[in-house]
Amino acid sequence: MQPLRQRTLNFELWAFALPSAAMSERPETRLARWPSLSLVVCLASAAVLDYGAWLVVQHSPQPISIWVAVAALAAVGAAAWVAIYPFATDAHNGTKLDELEKLQSTANQIQNLEKVATQITIATAQWQNVQEHNAKAIESAKQVSEEMSQEAIRFAEFMQRANDTEKATLRLEVEKLKRAETDWLQVLVRVLDHVYALHRAGKHSGQQNLVDQLAHFQNACRDAARRIGLVAFAPAAGDGFEPGQHQTADGRKDIPDDAKVFETVATGYTFQGQLLRPALVLLDAPKAPLPLQPAAAPDAADAGAAS
Repeated sequence: MQPLRQRTLNFELWAFALPSAAMSERPETRLARWPSLSLVVCLASAAVLDYGAWLVVQHSPQPISIWVAVAALAAVGAAAWVAIYPFATDAHNGTKLDELEKLQSTANQIQNLEKVATQITIATAQWQNVQEHNAKAIESAKQVSEEMSQEAIRFAEFMQRANDTEKATLRLEVEKLKRAETDWLQVLVRVLDHVYALHRAGKHSGQQNLVDQLAHFQNACRDAARRIGLVAFAPAAGDGFEPGQHQTADGRKDIPDDAKVFETVATGYTFQGQLLRPALVLLDAPKAPLPLQPAAAPDAADAGAAS
């Protein structure tokens, strides 16, 4: 009986050692352990116990005593326990292994969830960084836009001031040019008036040679003035009086429609196609001799140039 107990103890130690190895490798199935030596020993031990119980009952005096019956029942029970013990232990260990596998699977899933949670946390942090960078970029773009708008406003104001200044300068220059044009136009009109008065005095002198020379000189002066747009005109004696082109030297207002020019006292002028001063004429022969250069002629030239 001693070897049987030793083998049973070894089988129990093997059975209790199974949970420690469950996390690394699950043992073989129950069908695969049938040829093992421990199972054979257990079955043999059960058979020996049954045989011992039979021998005790067989060789005991009849009728058997209560203690012999109890011993026989104990031997049969022990044999049954020894025969059932490996299967019960295998079922218990299988249940524990299944639980351990489920726990391990759950732990692996929890680890995976932790990894996913870590990745989500990292992605959330990265997204927050991206949002911060985007917010900074939007703020910088707004600042640049505002600066550009302000710069555009300042540039427009500067251009407006420069334009106003340039316009004022050009206006001043134009006024200066107009004033200068008026001045030299007045001077030129006075010169031409004096040349005409000189030619008229020559005609009254009766010297034909002097008259011809003065006529050539007057024509040369008028040609020079014509190059800048100043044209002198003088109606001939006998031409009809035109109110828009002629003006009486004595200031008469009641002029008949068929009035004729008797003599031109001062020439009229047009500047670049516009009437500058009408010609001063006489409609009748003067009762007293008129001056060679009327005093009103320069004033008329000034008024015409100013207009």
